[in-house]
Amino acid sequence: MNFYQLLDRFRTDTLDVSVPAFAPELAICATIVVMLIARMPGFGRKLNSFFVALPGSLIALWLAAPWRHLQAGATDELVGRPIFDGLLIYDELTVYFRGILLLFTVLFLIFTKLSGIPDREDSPDFYTLALGGVLGMLIMSSANHLLMVFLGVEMASVPSYALAGILKGRRTGSEAAIKYAVYGAGAAGVMLYGISLLAGALGSVHLPTMAAQLASLTPEKLDDRQLVLMTGGLMLAVGLAFKLSAVPFHFWAPDVFEGACAEVNAFLSVASKAAALALLIRVAIGFSHVPGAAEPPIPEVDAQASRAAPVHTAAFREPTKVSPNDDATAEHAHVHKHEHPAGVESNNLARSRRFIAALIALLSAVTCTFGNLAAYGQTNIKRLLAYSTIAHAGYMMMPVAAAVTMAGSNRPGAEDAISAVCFYVGTYLFMNLSAFTIVAFLRNTLRSEEIADYAGLIKRSPGLVICFATVLISLVGLPPLAGFAAKFLAFGALVDAELIMLLVIGGLNTAISLFYYLRVVKVMSIDPEPAHRAPVEFSMLSIEGVYVALVTLPVLLLGIWWDSLNRLAQVAAERLL
Repeated sequence: MNFYQLLDRFRTDTLDVSVPAFAPELAICATIVVMLIARMPGFGRKLNSFFVALPGSLIALWLAAPWRHLQAGATDELVGRPIFDGLLIYDELTVYFRGILLLFTVLFLIFTKLSGIPDREDSPDFYTLALGGVLGMLIMSSANHLLMVFLGVEMASVPSYALAGILKGRRTGSEAAIKYAVYGAGAAGVMLYGISLLAGALGSVHLPTMAAQLASLTPEKLDDRQLVLMTGGLMLAVGLAFKLSAVPFHFWAPDVFEGACAEVNAFLSVASKAAALALLIRVAIGFSHVPGAAEPPIPEVDAQASRAAPVHTAAFREPTKVSPNDDATAEHAHVHKHEHPAGVESNNLARSRRFIAALIALLSAVTCTFGNLAAYGQTNIKRLLAYSTIAHAGYMMMPVAAAVTMAGSNRPGAEDAISAVCFYVGTYLFMNLSAFTIVAFLRNTLRSEEIADYAGLIKRSPGLVICFATVLISLVGLPPLAGFAAKFLAFGALVDAELIMLLVIGGLNTAISLFYYLRVVKVMSIDPEPAHRAPVEFSMLSIEGVYVALVTLPVLLLGIWWDSLNRLAQVAAERLL
């Protein structure tokens, strides 16, 4: 290929494939640029940044169009293709998490406008940081390259540090931002060093290539590099665990959630979690499975052998019958002249799967147990919801462990496990957004975020208490609410993968969480009103009340009619393996 052909290929790939597939991210970039330009003298005082951020997010959501690309039988020649020379991948999982993140962004922007944080002076900074973080999260959800993994994590993290301390003159907010930044910097350094170790051991940072290189290692080479691979994998997991607030990298979460405003907490607990889970799926499956797109041409084999061997392992087996005149076969034989005997690929990746699944299962079990137990003694509603967020990160990691376990032996079961994670994220969006929305509006009304000050709210604002109780019971996982459907699918994946111990831990933690969630409901419904509390004035007939009802309604509807979201989640997962 000469220079002109290379240039033409680059132009065609960029303009015809990559840019159209990257359109939602470009819309977010354009929105950020417009908000920054609007701050120039002569513009900044005339234009409210909210009225730039909201249309830009709506345009990005329309360009992402998950309702179109995730329909069964939908045809889009761009879906399923790597973009920007394999740095990112545009597939159904990307489309699904884009939809989740951008839908949350739209709802989040409306929420902040209604709650009054940020004010007009801080709104340009606030919305620029928020959309910058969303851009990083969108990159995380489509990363196909470890450098893009690092870039996406940092693009999502750095704006979050500033958002945690966005309230000027508030000591707890400044302390939260500093703690968050220090923990984040440490986690980023460890993750980057882990990436360098993996790159040195496998000779690439492109996830499909790394899986193929791992699969083709001889037993001797694998044994020599095993310690480096495991160390690099553990260091990479540090960065992912930090974004998920998984134990033992959760220490920042309670203090940051207490110090930051409820609006920022909603952003961190929903958007950051969704992007981190998408990235966890990408990395865990990336090191457990050789995708078809990364495989070399498969030699002709007899019909019986082709039926016996799965497609993704056939490329690494010795052919039983080769056509001597097949150019593709000759090229395959030349590229893989050091090919190893049958079974090397499956053995190497099986060892990788066992390591990854055990690590994720251990982290998920410890995370949900610690989160639920630590939530017991909390008196501040934001700290309680912070530990709740940690616990739910554990629940959502469990199906990922199941998917990795089944990736080599039960492909439909692995896809169902990934779809369970996607469904959980979709319901979690409404559960946590509703919870922090109510906390923010009660803060504005009561001037307090202590659980004890919620006593007797049922008499003053029964509609708000009913909505909050609905959300908290859904977070427990009781029927007929969305949390029950999410946990049912997640625990079903554990049954399919025969991870019975993890299933028992998840069930016990669900029972444990019942007490501290219902304690909040009991305070609002049964405890007498405190004498020192100011009068509560919150009407469900106000704009804020209507918003609370609208974001709480899906928590009920997705528990009864959850098949529509489940179908989208299944489409998102069906071509990942």
